[in-house]
Amino acid sequence: MTMKNKVALVTGAGAGIGRATALAFAREGARVVISDVNEEGLKETAKLIEEKGGKTLISVTDVSKSKEVKEMIDKTLKKFGRLDYACNNAGIEGKLAVTAEYTEEDWDRVLNINLRGQWLCMKYEIPAILKQGGAIVNVSSILGKVGFAEAPAYTAAKHGLNGLTKAAALEYSAQGIRINSVCPGFIETPMLDRAGITSDKEAKENTISLHPIGRLGQADEVAEAIVWIASEKASFICGHTLLVDGGYIAK
Repeated sequence: MTMKNKVALVTGAGAGIGRATALAFAREGARVVISDVNEEGLKETAKLIEEKGGKTLISVTDVSKSKEVKEMIDKTLKKFGRLDYACNNAGIEGKLAVTAEYTEEDWDRVLNINLRGQWLCMKYEIPAILKQGGAIVNVSSILGKVGFAEAPAYTAAKHGLNGLTKAAALEYSAQGIRINSVCPGFIETPMLDRAGITSDKEAKENTISLHPIGRLGQADEVAEAIVWIASEKASFICGHTLLVDGGYIAK
């Protein structure tokens, strides 16, 4: 249990990669603050952590709202007195449409959650982590490395997040905070369910074919990468974009 007595925060922890990451941090001994807009999902995640003897704190938070993010960090420090690790995972897929037909409302929603939200989280996490050092992992996407038709807002947000991660890493690495991003491929999560990929046989097969490894990824596989790059086992890795993509980008 390499993170015993440490505190980890995971946003978007109500399901999918966020839930798997919260459970992985807990297995390493960390006390875990779990955040999402989905309160019922958070309760289920908390139950899974506590059944294994872990300690957790629920924070229902919209990461696009500064006041709520600040309250999440204040709540964390009041409960546990410190913050060592943060996984900024909260995000949405947004609607599919070509660039010229994308509405301003849909564009703003995706960018506000997927990029502004990640920046707001770091804005309030960094001062807390600076007190003793630690690590931040931003969950980006393979679409932060390549283009994807009909997902202009999501692609732009994830490219921006990778750049933001590098800038912040340069600013704080000498002060004891390592900041990296993880870029998953297509992972079997509720996000893929909503997109109709996992429920449609042809769509699923087509998506699998994009990954040389020959299958979709699992949330646990991404979670293990996140916890590893946050840990001291990755102590010389900083400002890095880690692909967890089954070979998608290698083609």
